[in-house]
Amino acid sequence: MKAARLHALRQPLRIDEVTTPVVARDEVLIRIAGAGVCHSDLHIRSGEFPLPPGFDLPLTLGHENAGYVEAVGPDVTSIRRGDAVAVWGGRGCGSCRICRQGDEQCCNMALWVAAGGYAELMHVPSERFLIPLDGLDPVAAAPLADAGLTPYRAIKKVLPHLYPGAAVVVVGIGGLGHMALQILKAVAPSTRIIAVDVARDRLDAALALGASDAVDAGGDPAGEIMRLTGGEGAQAVIDLVGSDATLRTAAGAVGRMGIIVVVGLGGGTLPYSFLGVRAECTVTCSYWGSYNEFREVLALARGGHIRPVVRRYPLEQVNEALDSLERGEVHGRAVITP
Repeated sequence: MKAARLHALRQPLRIDEVTTPVVARDEVLIRIAGAGVCHSDLHIRSGEFPLPPGFDLPLTLGHENAGYVEAVGPDVTSIRRGDAVAVWGGRGCGSCRICRQGDEQCCNMALWVAAGGYAELMHVPSERFLIPLDGLDPVAAAPLADAGLTPYRAIKKVLPHLYPGAAVVVVGIGGLGHMALQILKAVAPSTRIIAVDVARDRLDAALALGASDAVDAGGDPAGEIMRLTGGEGAQAVIDLVGSDATLRTAAGAVGRMGIIVVVGLGGGTLPYSFLGVRAECTVTCSYWGSYNEFREVLALARGGHIRPVVRRYPLEQVNEALDSLERGEVHGRAVITP
């Protein structure tokens, strides 16, 4: 089988012919229909994200995956060959306190940096990490495993802070941001959604997806948000970038007793002072999403409430997809289609 593998940091991936995995016990082999391209893959390629113990180069990337069951181990009971499934990637040890409460993606042993879906076939270590698609297109469903799931979990954190007419700011209208807008429209339809980005075309796309307002991050975004909200500020800010600039925007735009949820991996610092952040503002982070939350995201898609904007790339163009993402040229989500 063919797989796009990273052989050296800061180098292009190479298309290799590799041995097809053999399944045992409750393991499953998936024929990949779509594998979403995430900024995390860029961080792995650059060496910013270290490989977990036991994983070395060459490595097949790709943690947003969906496809068709190719083979099953003898103990598999919930699915069969030919079924269309999505792969939940946040698998942990399964036995620690975090895993037992249903948040395996936060386990210290979570192995999302594992042999992934930039390949014709993908080995899944247990059927419990698979969710039937029940009519969803696997190519469109693949990005939901992260680009849909991650903002969904972040939005769940802000819901208790919202009320009808409350302003919610989404900073960064890329792969996650364009999904965040749709999810907010679905689960908090009475809120005012304010989109923030540096690119005019992404702001236009945000308005088309249901944002109430679009704010240019290149100006004074916090000041503009304050103006739009009559000086009250936003009840919630979801920062999908996490840079110094966007965190300054979040601190300046959030209202009293509001909430900032930091999702992006930009490595920025949130400025804090007595007068610099509104009274009793909550600041938290959000990481990926649980298996059950992924089921909820897929249910939203099945109901027609959310749908990723997808740009397809064949496996042989995986480096073009990664480079386009790095240059900020991908609108929606790039998806590898082996």
